[in-house]
Amino acid sequence: MRRAMTCKRLAAFGAAVIMAAGAVTGCGGKKEETTATTAGGGAATASTEAGGVSEAGSFTDYSAGFPENVTIKIPVYDRGFEGWDPANNYYTKWIQKEFGDKYNVTLNYVGINRQNEVTDYMQMIAAGNAPDIIFHYDMPQAVNYNGEGAMQELNLDEIQYYAPAYYDKLGDTIKKYGQLDGKNTFFFAGRNAIYYNYVHLIRQDWLNKVGMEKPTTREELDAVMAAWKEAGLGTRGDYLINKSYTYEYPFIGSDPDKNELALYLDLNVAPLTWQATKDYLVTMNKEFNEGILDPEFYLNTDDAAWKADFVAGNVGTYSFYIAANTDVISSLKANDPNAEVSVMSPKALAPAGSQPYYYEYPPYGMVMGINSTASDMQRAAIWMFLDWMIQPENLFFLQNGMEGVNYTLNEEGIAVPVPDFAGESKLSNNNNKDYWCLVAEVADYGDETKNFKANLKTLAPAGYEQLVQNAYDYDKEIKEYGIISPIFTKSIEATNEYKADLTAMWQEFYVDMVTCKPEELEAKYDAYCKEYLDNGYQEILDEKQALIDAGDYIK
Repeated sequence: MRRAMTCKRLAAFGAAVIMAAGAVTGCGGKKEETTATTAGGGAATASTEAGGVSEAGSFTDYSAGFPENVTIKIPVYDRGFEGWDPANNYYTKWIQKEFGDKYNVTLNYVGINRQNEVTDYMQMIAAGNAPDIIFHYDMPQAVNYNGEGAMQELNLDEIQYYAPAYYDKLGDTIKKYGQLDGKNTFFFAGRNAIYYNYVHLIRQDWLNKVGMEKPTTREELDAVMAAWKEAGLGTRGDYLINKSYTYEYPFIGSDPDKNELALYLDLNVAPLTWQATKDYLVTMNKEFNEGILDPEFYLNTDDAAWKADFVAGNVGTYSFYIAANTDVISSLKANDPNAEVSVMSPKALAPAGSQPYYYEYPPYGMVMGINSTASDMQRAAIWMFLDWMIQPENLFFLQNGMEGVNYTLNEEGIAVPVPDFAGESKLSNNNNKDYWCLVAEVADYGDETKNFKANLKTLAPAGYEQLVQNAYDYDKEIKEYGIISPIFTKSIEATNEYKADLTAMWQEFYVDMVTCKPEELEAKYDAYCKEYLDNGYQEILDEKQALIDAGDYIK
Protein backbone atom coordinates (compact mmCIF):
# COMPACT_ATOMS: atom_id res chain seq x y z
CA MET A 1 0.00 0.00 0.00
CA ARG A 2 1.43 3.37 -0.97
CA ARG A 3 1.94 6.05 1.63
CA ALA A 4 -0.88 8.56 1.75
CA MET A 5 0.11 11.92 0.27
CA THR A 6 -0.29 15.21 2.11
CA CYS A 7 -3.16 17.48 1.09
CA LYS A 8 -0.66 19.93 -0.33
CA ARG A 9 0.90 17.33 -2.59
CA LEU A 10 -2.45 15.89 -3.58
CA ALA A 11 -3.37 19.32 -4.89
CA ALA A 12 -0.25 19.34 -6.99
CA PHE A 13 -0.86 15.89 -8.38
CA GLY A 14 -4.61 15.96 -8.88
CA ALA A 15 -4.34 16.69 -12.58
CA ALA A 16 -1.82 13.99 -13.44
CA VAL A 17 -1.51 13.53 -17.17
CA ILE A 18 -1.68 10.03 -18.61
CA MET A 19 1.27 9.35 -20.84
CA ALA A 20 2.07 6.44 -23.11
CA ALA A 21 5.20 4.58 -24.05
CA GLY A 22 6.57 2.57 -26.91
CA ALA A 23 7.92 3.93 -30.12
CA VAL A 24 7.82 2.83 -33.70
CA THR A 25 9.60 2.56 -36.95
CA GLY A 26 8.97 0.96 -40.28
CA CYS A 27 10.61 -0.53 -43.29
CA GLY A 28 10.02 -0.02 -46.96
CA GLY A 29 8.05 -2.71 -48.71
CA LYS A 30 8.09 -3.97 -52.26
CA LYS A 31 7.40 -1.24 -54.81
CA GLU A 32 5.62 -1.39 -58.14
CA GLU A 33 6.00 1.83 -60.11
CA THR A 34 2.89 3.36 -61.70
CA THR A 35 2.05 6.80 -63.03
CA ALA A 36 -0.88 8.89 -61.86
CA THR A 37 -2.16 12.43 -62.19
CA THR A 38 -1.59 14.64 -59.15
CA ALA A 39 -4.23 16.78 -57.51
CA GLY A 40 -2.60 19.68 -59.26
CA GLY A 41 -2.98 18.08 -62.66
CA GLY A 42 0.68 17.05 -63.12
CA ALA A 43 2.28 13.65 -63.40
CA ALA A 44 3.49 11.85 -60.30
CA THR A 45 5.12 8.51 -59.69
CA ALA A 46 3.20 6.41 -57.20
CA SER A 47 4.17 3.10 -55.65
CA THR A 48 2.34 0.36 -53.86
CA GLU A 49 4.03 0.25 -50.45
CA ALA A 50 3.61 -2.27 -47.70
CA GLY A 51 0.32 -1.53 -46.03
CA GLY A 52 -1.20 0.25 -49.03
CA VAL A 53 -4.93 -0.22 -49.42
CA SER A 54 -5.63 0.87 -53.01
CA GLU A 55 -4.00 1.46 -56.38
CA ALA A 56 -2.88 4.97 -57.35
CA GLY A 57 -5.12 4.98 -60.42
CA SER A 58 -8.26 4.92 -58.26
CA PHE A 59 -7.77 8.40 -56.83
CA THR A 60 -10.02 11.29 -57.83
CA ASP A 61 -8.49 14.52 -59.10
CA TYR A 62 -9.63 17.44 -56.90
CA SER A 63 -7.25 20.02 -58.34
CA ALA A 64 -10.27 22.11 -59.45
CA GLY A 65 -11.78 21.88 -55.98
CA PHE A 66 -14.08 19.43 -54.25
CA PRO A 67 -17.56 19.07 -55.78
CA GLU A 68 -19.09 19.60 -52.34
CA ASN A 69 -17.67 21.44 -49.37
CA VAL A 70 -15.29 19.41 -47.22
CA THR A 71 -14.64 20.41 -43.61
CA ILE A 72 -11.40 19.36 -41.96
CA LYS A 73 -10.62 19.89 -38.29
CA ILE A 74 -6.99 20.89 -37.76
CA PRO A 75 -5.41 20.87 -34.27
CA VAL A 76 -3.45 23.87 -33.05
CA TYR A 77 -1.80 24.28 -29.67
CA ASP A 78 -3.37 26.81 -27.34
CA ARG A 79 -0.44 28.11 -25.30
CA GLY A 80 -2.37 30.80 -23.47
CA PHE A 81 -0.70 33.69 -25.28
CA GLU A 82 -2.38 36.87 -24.07
CA GLY A 83 -4.59 38.45 -26.72
CA TRP A 84 -4.17 35.55 -29.15
CA ASP A 85 -7.01 33.34 -30.36
CA PRO A 86 -5.28 30.26 -31.83
CA ALA A 87 -8.40 29.17 -33.73
CA ASN A 88 -9.39 32.53 -35.22
CA ASN A 89 -6.81 35.11 -36.22
CA TYR A 90 -5.22 36.79 -39.23
CA TYR A 91 -3.36 33.64 -40.26
CA THR A 92 -6.21 31.16 -39.90
CA LYS A 93 -8.28 33.51 -42.07
CA TRP A 94 -5.42 33.81 -44.57
CA ILE A 95 -5.12 30.02 -44.78
CA GLN A 96 -8.86 29.72 -45.35
CA LYS A 97 -8.75 32.31 -48.12
CA GLU A 98 -5.62 31.05 -49.86
CA PHE A 99 -6.19 27.31 -49.56
CA GLY A 100 -9.68 26.57 -48.28
CA ASP A 101 -11.68 28.81 -50.57
CA LYS A 102 -9.67 27.70 -53.60
CA TYR A 103 -10.49 24.02 -53.09
CA ASN A 104 -13.92 24.31 -51.41
CA VAL A 105 -12.52 23.23 -48.07
CA THR A 106 -13.51 24.67 -44.70
CA LEU A 107 -10.70 24.58 -42.16
CA ASN A 108 -11.89 24.40 -38.59
CA TYR A 109 -8.99 24.94 -36.18
CA VAL A 110 -9.37 23.14 -32.86
CA GLY A 111 -7.42 24.49 -29.88
CA ILE A 112 -5.46 21.90 -27.88
CA ASN A 113 -4.23 23.04 -24.48
CA ARG A 114 -0.44 22.65 -24.66
CA GLN A 115 -0.04 21.76 -20.99
CA ASN A 116 -2.94 19.29 -20.94
CA GLU A 117 -2.86 18.09 -24.52
CA VAL A 118 -3.01 14.38 -23.72
CA THR A 119 -6.07 14.85 -21.53
CA ASP A 120 -7.70 17.03 -24.20
CA TYR A 121 -7.03 14.53 -26.94
CA MET A 122 -8.09 11.49 -24.92
CA GLN A 123 -11.37 13.16 -24.00
CA MET A 124 -12.06 14.14 -27.60
CA ILE A 125 -11.13 10.68 -28.86
CA ALA A 126 -13.48 9.10 -26.34
CA ALA A 127 -16.26 11.52 -27.35
CA GLY A 128 -15.66 10.92 -31.07
CA ASN A 129 -14.96 14.58 -31.86
CA ALA A 130 -11.16 14.67 -32.13
CA PRO A 131 -9.52 16.68 -34.94
CA ASP A 132 -8.96 14.95 -38.28
CA ILE A 133 -5.21 15.13 -37.62
CA ILE A 134 -4.13 13.59 -34.33
CA PHE A 135 -0.64 14.71 -33.41
CA HIS A 136 2.02 14.72 -30.72
CA TYR A 137 5.67 15.69 -30.59
CA ASP A 138 6.68 12.35 -29.04
CA MET A 139 6.28 9.02 -30.80
CA PRO A 140 5.30 7.02 -27.68
CA GLN A 141 2.21 9.14 -27.09
CA ALA A 142 1.25 8.96 -30.75
CA VAL A 143 1.45 5.18 -30.40
CA ASN A 144 -0.89 5.43 -27.42
CA TYR A 145 -3.45 7.42 -29.40
CA ASN A 146 -3.34 4.75 -32.08
CA GLY A 147 -3.85 2.14 -29.37
CA GLU A 148 -7.14 3.86 -28.55
CA GLY A 149 -8.33 3.07 -32.08
CA ALA A 150 -8.05 6.75 -33.00
CA MET A 151 -6.06 6.41 -36.24
CA GLN A 152 -6.64 4.77 -39.60
CA GLU A 153 -4.19 2.91 -41.79
CA LEU A 154 -2.56 5.08 -44.44
CA ASN A 155 -2.02 4.50 -48.14
CA LEU A 156 1.32 5.97 -49.15
CA ASP A 157 0.27 6.04 -52.81
CA GLU A 158 -2.58 8.34 -51.81
CA ILE A 159 -0.26 10.71 -49.95
CA GLN A 160 2.09 10.87 -52.92
CA TYR A 161 -0.80 11.46 -55.34
CA TYR A 162 -2.42 14.35 -53.46
CA ALA A 163 0.75 15.78 -51.87
CA PRO A 164 3.68 15.20 -54.26
CA ALA A 165 5.85 18.05 -52.93
CA TYR A 166 5.24 17.04 -49.31
CA TYR A 167 5.90 13.38 -50.12
CA ASP A 168 9.05 14.24 -52.02
CA LYS A 169 10.50 15.74 -48.84
CA LEU A 170 9.03 13.41 -46.22
CA GLY A 171 8.30 10.18 -48.08
CA ASP A 172 11.48 8.41 -47.01
CA THR A 173 10.88 9.42 -43.40
CA ILE A 174 7.29 8.15 -43.54
CA LYS A 175 8.41 4.82 -45.01
CA LYS A 176 11.18 4.36 -42.45
CA TYR A 177 9.46 5.49 -39.26
CA GLY A 178 5.74 5.51 -40.01
CA GLN A 179 4.91 1.82 -39.61
CA LEU A 180 3.49 0.34 -36.45
CA ASP A 181 2.86 -3.38 -36.18
CA GLY A 182 3.35 -3.68 -39.94
CA LYS A 183 0.82 -0.99 -40.90
CA ASN A 184 1.43 2.50 -42.31
CA THR A 185 0.16 4.64 -39.45
CA PHE A 186 2.12 7.88 -39.07
CA PHE A 187 3.23 10.80 -41.20
CA PHE A 188 5.59 13.55 -40.12
CA ALA A 189 6.85 17.09 -40.24
CA GLY A 190 10.44 17.51 -41.31
CA ARG A 191 13.11 18.31 -38.76
CA ASN A 192 16.44 20.04 -39.15
CA ALA A 193 17.04 19.99 -35.43
CA ILE A 194 18.36 22.92 -33.45
CA TYR A 195 18.93 22.90 -29.72
CA TYR A 196 20.03 26.44 -28.97
CA ASN A 197 16.42 27.61 -28.85
CA TYR A 198 16.09 25.92 -25.44
CA VAL A 199 17.98 28.05 -22.95
CA HIS A 200 18.80 27.87 -19.26
CA LEU A 201 18.46 31.43 -17.96
CA ILE A 202 20.28 32.44 -14.79
CA ARG A 203 20.15 35.71 -12.87
CA GLN A 204 23.44 37.36 -13.84
CA ASP A 205 22.89 40.22 -11.39
CA TRP A 206 22.64 37.67 -8.58
CA LEU A 207 25.89 36.08 -9.74
CA ASN A 208 27.49 39.52 -9.69
CA LYS A 209 26.20 40.21 -6.18
CA VAL A 210 27.88 37.10 -4.79
CA GLY A 211 30.99 37.54 -6.94
CA MET A 212 30.73 34.21 -8.78
CA GLU A 213 31.04 33.06 -12.38
CA LYS A 214 28.41 31.10 -14.28
CA PRO A 215 28.56 27.43 -13.19
CA THR A 216 29.82 24.71 -15.54
CA THR A 217 29.11 21.64 -13.36
CA ARG A 218 26.31 20.62 -11.01
CA GLU A 219 28.65 21.06 -8.06
CA GLU A 220 29.44 24.63 -9.16
CA LEU A 221 25.71 25.27 -9.62
CA ASP A 222 25.04 24.10 -6.08
CA ALA A 223 27.82 26.36 -4.80
CA VAL A 224 26.21 29.32 -6.55
CA MET A 225 22.83 28.45 -5.02
CA ALA A 226 24.38 28.20 -1.57
CA ALA A 227 25.86 31.69 -2.01
CA TRP A 228 22.47 33.00 -3.13
CA LYS A 229 20.85 31.48 -0.07
CA GLU A 230 23.39 33.09 2.24
CA ALA A 231 22.83 36.45 0.52
CA GLY A 232 19.05 36.08 0.82
CA LEU A 233 18.48 36.24 -2.95
CA GLY A 234 16.56 33.11 -3.94
CA THR A 235 16.79 29.44 -4.91
CA ARG A 236 17.12 27.28 -8.00
CA GLY A 237 13.87 26.89 -9.91
CA ASP A 238 12.34 23.61 -11.02
CA TYR A 239 8.99 22.00 -11.79
CA LEU A 240 7.01 18.79 -11.29
CA ILE A 241 8.14 16.14 -13.76
CA ASN A 242 5.11 14.19 -14.95
CA LYS A 243 5.83 13.50 -18.63
CA SER A 244 8.57 13.56 -21.26
CA TYR A 245 11.07 11.94 -18.93
CA THR A 246 14.50 13.29 -19.79
CA TYR A 247 15.52 14.40 -16.29
CA GLU A 248 18.02 11.54 -16.03
CA TYR A 249 20.18 12.37 -19.06
CA PRO A 250 22.78 14.50 -17.20
CA PHE A 251 23.17 11.61 -14.70
CA ILE A 252 23.78 8.79 -17.19
CA GLY A 253 27.51 8.82 -16.46
CA SER A 254 30.60 9.00 -18.64
CA ASP A 255 30.47 5.65 -20.46
CA PRO A 256 26.87 4.41 -20.61
CA ASP A 257 25.97 0.82 -21.43
CA LYS A 258 24.13 0.77 -24.77
CA ASN A 259 21.84 -2.04 -23.66
CA GLU A 260 20.79 -0.03 -20.61
CA LEU A 261 20.09 2.99 -22.78
CA ALA A 262 17.84 0.93 -25.05
CA LEU A 263 16.04 -0.59 -22.08
CA TYR A 264 15.52 2.43 -19.84
CA LEU A 265 15.32 5.55 -22.00
CA ASP A 266 11.60 6.18 -22.35
CA LEU A 267 9.77 9.48 -22.66
CA ASN A 268 6.54 8.19 -21.18
CA VAL A 269 7.55 5.94 -18.27
CA ALA A 270 10.06 7.20 -15.73
CA PRO A 271 13.00 4.76 -15.34
CA LEU A 272 12.78 4.77 -11.56
CA THR A 273 14.89 1.64 -11.04
CA TRP A 274 17.82 2.82 -13.19
CA GLN A 275 21.00 4.04 -11.48
CA ALA A 276 20.78 7.33 -13.40
CA THR A 277 17.47 8.05 -11.67
CA LYS A 278 18.86 7.19 -8.27
CA ASP A 279 21.78 9.57 -8.82
CA TYR A 280 19.32 12.28 -9.86
CA LEU A 281 17.22 11.73 -6.74
CA VAL A 282 20.25 11.83 -4.45
CA THR A 283 21.31 15.16 -5.95
CA MET A 284 17.83 16.66 -5.73
CA ASN A 285 17.44 15.45 -2.13
CA LYS A 286 20.73 17.07 -1.19
CA GLU A 287 19.73 20.37 -2.82
CA PHE A 288 16.31 20.32 -1.14
CA ASN A 289 17.70 19.64 2.31
CA GLU A 290 20.36 22.33 1.90
CA GLY A 291 17.61 24.84 1.08
CA ILE A 292 18.98 25.76 -2.34
CA LEU A 293 16.15 24.17 -4.36
CA ASP A 294 12.72 25.79 -4.54
CA PRO A 295 11.02 24.06 -1.57
CA GLU A 296 7.70 23.93 -3.41
CA PHE A 297 9.00 23.04 -6.88
CA TYR A 298 6.44 20.23 -7.16
CA LEU A 299 3.60 22.76 -7.12
CA ASN A 300 4.85 24.08 -10.47
CA THR A 301 2.81 21.71 -12.59
CA ASP A 302 3.48 23.56 -15.83
CA ASP A 303 5.92 25.95 -17.46
CA ALA A 304 3.81 28.99 -16.62
CA ALA A 305 4.15 28.39 -12.87
CA TRP A 306 7.95 28.14 -13.02
CA LYS A 307 8.05 31.21 -15.24
CA ALA A 308 5.94 33.11 -12.70
CA ASP A 309 8.41 32.23 -9.93
CA PHE A 310 11.31 33.46 -12.05
CA VAL A 311 9.61 36.68 -13.10
CA ALA A 312 8.66 37.39 -9.49
CA GLY A 313 12.29 36.99 -8.38
CA ASN A 314 11.68 33.94 -6.20
CA VAL A 315 14.06 31.72 -8.15
CA GLY A 316 17.19 32.53 -10.12
CA THR A 317 17.00 29.95 -12.93
CA TYR A 318 14.44 29.22 -15.62
CA SER A 319 14.67 26.90 -18.65
CA PHE A 320 12.43 27.44 -21.66
CA TYR A 321 12.15 27.76 -25.44
CA ILE A 322 13.17 31.31 -26.22
CA ALA A 323 11.59 33.50 -28.91
CA ALA A 324 12.15 37.12 -29.88
CA ASN A 325 8.72 38.13 -28.63
CA THR A 326 8.94 36.34 -25.27
CA ASP A 327 7.82 38.42 -22.32
CA VAL A 328 9.96 36.62 -19.74
CA ILE A 329 12.75 39.18 -19.63
CA SER A 330 10.55 42.24 -20.00
CA SER A 331 8.25 41.01 -17.21
CA LEU A 332 11.24 40.27 -14.98
CA LYS A 333 12.66 43.76 -15.51
CA ALA A 334 9.24 45.31 -14.93
CA ASN A 335 9.35 43.76 -11.46
CA ASP A 336 13.05 44.44 -10.93
CA PRO A 337 14.62 47.06 -13.23
CA ASN A 338 18.08 46.01 -12.08
CA ALA A 339 17.62 42.39 -13.08
CA GLU A 340 20.08 40.96 -15.61
CA VAL A 341 20.06 37.52 -17.21
CA SER A 342 22.53 35.30 -19.01
CA VAL A 343 22.50 31.78 -20.41
CA MET A 344 23.99 28.90 -18.46
CA SER A 345 25.75 25.96 -20.12
CA PRO A 346 23.90 22.60 -20.09
CA LYS A 347 27.09 21.25 -18.54
CA ALA A 348 25.98 22.88 -15.30
CA LEU A 349 23.23 20.25 -14.96
CA ALA A 350 25.64 17.28 -15.03
CA PRO A 351 27.58 16.27 -11.90
CA ALA A 352 31.26 15.48 -11.91
CA GLY A 353 31.89 12.07 -13.45
CA SER A 354 29.02 12.40 -15.91
CA GLN A 355 28.88 13.88 -19.38
CA PRO A 356 26.23 16.44 -20.39
CA TYR A 357 24.08 13.94 -22.25
CA TYR A 358 20.80 15.23 -23.65
CA TYR A 359 17.75 13.98 -25.51
CA GLU A 360 18.55 14.07 -29.21
CA TYR A 361 15.58 14.50 -31.48
CA PRO A 362 14.79 11.77 -34.00
CA PRO A 363 14.96 12.83 -37.69
CA TYR A 364 11.36 14.00 -37.79
CA GLY A 365 9.25 16.64 -36.11
CA MET A 366 5.55 16.36 -35.33
CA VAL A 367 4.20 12.79 -35.38
CA MET A 368 0.74 12.64 -36.93
CA GLY A 369 -2.04 10.22 -37.78
CA ILE A 370 -5.38 10.56 -39.56
CA ASN A 371 -8.47 10.26 -37.36
CA SER A 372 -10.14 6.89 -37.89
CA THR A 373 -13.42 8.72 -38.55
CA ALA A 374 -12.06 10.91 -41.38
CA SER A 375 -13.63 10.27 -44.80
CA ASP A 376 -11.81 9.71 -48.08
CA MET A 377 -12.40 13.30 -49.13
CA GLN A 378 -11.33 14.69 -45.77
CA ARG A 379 -8.15 12.67 -46.00
CA ALA A 380 -7.50 13.92 -49.54
CA ALA A 381 -8.10 17.49 -48.37
CA ILE A 382 -5.55 17.05 -45.57
CA TRP A 383 -2.88 15.78 -47.98
CA MET A 384 -3.61 18.70 -50.33
CA PHE A 385 -3.40 21.09 -47.37
CA LEU A 386 0.03 19.77 -46.36
CA ASP A 387 1.21 20.02 -49.96
CA TRP A 388 -0.01 23.63 -50.13
CA MET A 389 1.65 24.57 -46.84
CA ILE A 390 5.03 23.08 -47.74
CA GLN A 391 5.29 25.27 -50.84
CA PRO A 392 8.17 27.67 -50.06
CA GLU A 393 6.18 30.87 -50.52
CA ASN A 394 3.33 29.72 -48.27
CA LEU A 395 5.61 28.35 -45.57
CA PHE A 396 7.70 31.52 -45.60
CA PHE A 397 4.58 33.66 -45.20
CA LEU A 398 3.36 31.63 -42.23
CA GLN A 399 6.79 31.86 -40.61
CA ASN A 400 7.40 35.56 -41.21
CA GLY A 401 4.23 37.40 -42.17
CA MET A 402 4.04 40.14 -44.81
CA GLU A 403 7.18 41.60 -46.32
CA GLY A 404 7.45 45.31 -45.61
CA VAL A 405 4.98 44.97 -42.74
CA ASN A 406 6.13 42.18 -40.43
CA TYR A 407 9.67 42.02 -41.78
CA THR A 408 12.18 43.28 -44.32
CA LEU A 409 14.60 41.18 -46.32
CA ASN A 410 18.28 41.91 -45.79
CA GLU A 411 21.03 41.51 -48.37
CA GLU A 412 21.32 37.77 -47.56
CA GLY A 413 17.63 37.13 -48.13
CA ILE A 414 16.94 36.69 -44.41
CA ALA A 415 13.70 38.00 -42.99
CA VAL A 416 14.42 40.68 -40.38
CA PRO A 417 11.40 41.16 -38.09
CA VAL A 418 10.14 44.71 -37.56
CA PRO A 419 10.82 45.45 -33.87
CA ASP A 420 7.76 45.51 -31.60
CA PHE A 421 5.35 45.07 -34.52
CA ALA A 422 1.81 44.86 -33.15
CA GLY A 423 -0.38 45.18 -36.24
CA GLU A 424 -3.15 42.89 -37.44
CA SER A 425 -0.69 40.43 -39.03
CA LYS A 426 1.38 40.06 -35.84
CA LEU A 427 2.69 36.52 -35.50
CA SER A 428 1.92 34.45 -32.41
CA ASN A 429 4.47 34.52 -29.60
CA ASN A 430 6.31 31.52 -31.03
CA ASN A 431 6.45 32.84 -34.59
CA ASN A 432 3.31 31.00 -35.72
CA LYS A 433 5.02 27.66 -35.29
CA ASP A 434 1.84 25.98 -34.12
CA TYR A 435 0.49 26.32 -37.66
CA TRP A 436 3.49 25.42 -39.80
CA CYS A 437 4.69 22.66 -37.45
CA LEU A 438 2.57 20.31 -39.55
CA VAL A 439 5.28 20.30 -42.22
CA ALA A 440 8.45 21.64 -40.58
CA GLU A 441 9.93 21.79 -37.11
CA VAL A 442 12.18 24.80 -37.69
CA ALA A 443 12.57 27.47 -40.33
CA ASP A 444 15.27 26.40 -42.77
CA TYR A 445 17.24 28.55 -45.23
CA GLY A 446 19.24 25.53 -46.40
CA ASP A 447 22.55 26.59 -44.82
CA GLU A 448 23.62 26.31 -41.16
CA THR A 449 25.28 29.73 -41.02
CA LYS A 450 22.34 31.39 -42.69
CA ASN A 451 19.92 29.48 -40.47
CA PHE A 452 21.69 30.71 -37.36
CA LYS A 453 21.62 34.31 -38.56
CA ALA A 454 17.91 33.97 -39.26
CA ASN A 455 17.19 32.21 -35.97
CA LEU A 456 19.14 34.86 -34.11
CA LYS A 457 16.58 37.38 -35.31
CA THR A 458 13.52 35.25 -34.49
CA LEU A 459 14.77 33.81 -31.20
CA ALA A 460 16.57 36.68 -29.49
CA PRO A 461 14.63 39.54 -27.89
CA ALA A 462 15.97 42.90 -29.07
CA GLY A 463 19.19 43.67 -27.21
CA TYR A 464 19.60 40.08 -26.01
CA GLU A 465 21.20 38.50 -29.06
CA GLN A 466 24.09 37.31 -26.89
CA LEU A 467 21.74 34.89 -25.11
CA VAL A 468 21.12 32.95 -28.31
CA GLN A 469 24.75 33.28 -29.38
CA ASN A 470 25.88 31.76 -26.09
CA ALA A 471 23.31 28.97 -26.34
CA TYR A 472 24.56 28.24 -29.86
CA ASP A 473 28.16 28.07 -28.64
CA TYR A 474 27.22 25.78 -25.75
CA ASP A 475 25.35 23.54 -28.16
CA LYS A 476 28.52 23.09 -30.19
CA GLU A 477 30.41 22.11 -27.04
CA ILE A 478 28.05 19.25 -26.13
CA LYS A 479 26.96 18.17 -29.62
CA GLU A 480 28.57 14.74 -29.31
CA TYR A 481 26.51 13.85 -26.25
CA GLY A 482 23.08 13.60 -27.87
CA ILE A 483 21.26 10.28 -27.43
CA ILE A 484 18.21 9.23 -29.45
CA SER A 485 15.79 6.97 -27.58
CA PRO A 486 15.16 3.59 -29.21
CA ILE A 487 12.31 3.60 -31.71
CA PHE A 488 10.44 0.31 -31.51
CA THR A 489 8.62 -1.22 -34.47
CA LYS A 490 5.96 -2.85 -32.33
CA SER A 491 3.63 -1.67 -29.62
CA ILE A 492 4.69 -2.24 -26.03
CA GLU A 493 1.43 -3.53 -24.60
CA ALA A 494 2.54 -3.45 -20.97
CA THR A 495 3.22 0.27 -21.24
CA ASN A 496 -0.32 0.95 -22.45
CA GLU A 497 -1.67 -1.13 -19.59
CA TYR A 498 0.39 0.26 -16.72
CA LYS A 499 1.51 3.76 -17.69
CA ALA A 500 -1.27 5.59 -15.84
CA ASP A 501 -0.59 3.86 -12.52
CA LEU A 502 3.16 4.22 -12.95
CA THR A 503 2.83 7.92 -13.74
CA ALA A 504 0.88 8.48 -10.51
CA MET A 505 3.36 6.38 -8.52
CA TRP A 506 6.36 8.18 -9.99
CA GLN A 507 5.03 11.59 -9.06
CA GLU A 508 4.35 10.59 -5.49
CA PHE A 509 7.51 8.57 -5.07
CA TYR A 510 10.02 11.00 -6.52
CA VAL A 511 8.68 14.05 -4.69
CA ASP A 512 8.71 12.10 -1.43
CA MET A 513 12.30 11.01 -2.03
CA VAL A 514 13.44 14.51 -2.93
CA THR A 515 11.81 16.06 0.14
CA CYS A 516 12.58 13.38 2.75
CA LYS A 517 15.47 13.46 5.21
CA PRO A 518 18.77 12.29 3.67
CA GLU A 519 19.02 9.32 6.00
CA GLU A 520 15.58 8.08 4.84
CA LEU A 521 16.31 8.13 1.13
CA GLU A 522 17.99 4.75 0.66
CA ALA A 523 15.22 2.75 2.34
CA LYS A 524 12.51 4.70 0.54
CA TYR A 525 14.19 4.16 -2.81
CA ASP A 526 14.43 0.41 -2.33
CA ALA A 527 10.79 0.13 -1.23
CA TYR A 528 9.47 2.32 -4.02
CA CYS A 529 11.47 0.48 -6.68
CA LYS A 530 9.97 -2.83 -5.55
CA GLU A 531 6.45 -1.42 -5.64
CA TYR A 532 7.10 0.15 -9.04
CA LEU A 533 8.35 -3.13 -10.48
CA ASP A 534 5.50 -5.11 -8.92
CA ASN A 535 2.91 -2.76 -10.39
CA GLY A 536 3.86 -3.19 -14.02
CA TYR A 537 7.31 -1.76 -14.61
CA GLN A 538 8.93 -5.21 -14.58
CA GLU A 539 6.54 -6.32 -17.31
CA ILE A 540 7.44 -3.25 -19.37
CA LEU A 541 11.15 -3.99 -18.99
CA ASP A 542 10.62 -7.64 -19.92
CA GLU A 543 8.61 -6.75 -23.01
CA LYS A 544 11.14 -4.14 -24.13
CA GLN A 545 14.01 -6.58 -23.58
CA ALA A 546 12.26 -9.14 -25.77
CA LEU A 547 11.91 -6.57 -28.55
CA ILE A 548 15.54 -5.55 -28.17
CA ASP A 549 16.67 -9.19 -28.33
CA ALA A 550 14.57 -9.69 -31.49
CA GLY A 551 16.00 -6.54 -33.08
CA ASP A 552 12.56 -4.91 -33.33
CA TYR A 553 13.82 -1.37 -32.88
CA ILE A 554 15.96 1.25 -34.56
CA LYS A 555 19.05 2.10 -32.57
